[in-house]
Amino acid sequence: MPLVHTGVSEEPAADSPRERARKIKPQLSEGRLVKVAGAHNQAEAEFLQGLLLEEGVPSTLRRAAGFDVPDFLAAGPRDVLVPASGVAVARDVLLQADLGSTLPSGSAVDAPGRVLLGILVAVAIVALILWLGTELFV
Repeated sequence: MPLVHTGVSEEPAADSPRERARKIKPQLSEGRLVKVAGAHNQAEAEFLQGLLLEEGVPSTLRRAAGFDVPDFLAAGPRDVLVPASGVAVARDVLLQADLGSTLPSGSAVDAPGRVLLGILVAVAIVALILWLGTELFV
């Protein structure tokens, strides 16, 4: 490699921040960040992030709750976050890539109803057992 400038400019690396910024669609970069996927480690999360970037959806990664320890390095689960305007496109991209298992489940939303239903069923079973037990011994 010569020590003098020969006038030939080197092209920037294909993964430069400028190249990544060109792929982002501005209409998909508005709103608060929303979790659209979860990954088991940083490599998987960066793969998902690359898929989203190819469709113009900007995304960012964060360590999942409970794993925000720098000692884990690239290990530990990650959340993939996108702006609110890009959520629909991001979900479509992940579903088309057959990565629906990475999407967050909606079970957290209806979890209180399921817990209440479980408690009511358990109470009904205990009441039935007690009622049958008192009928047999009377």
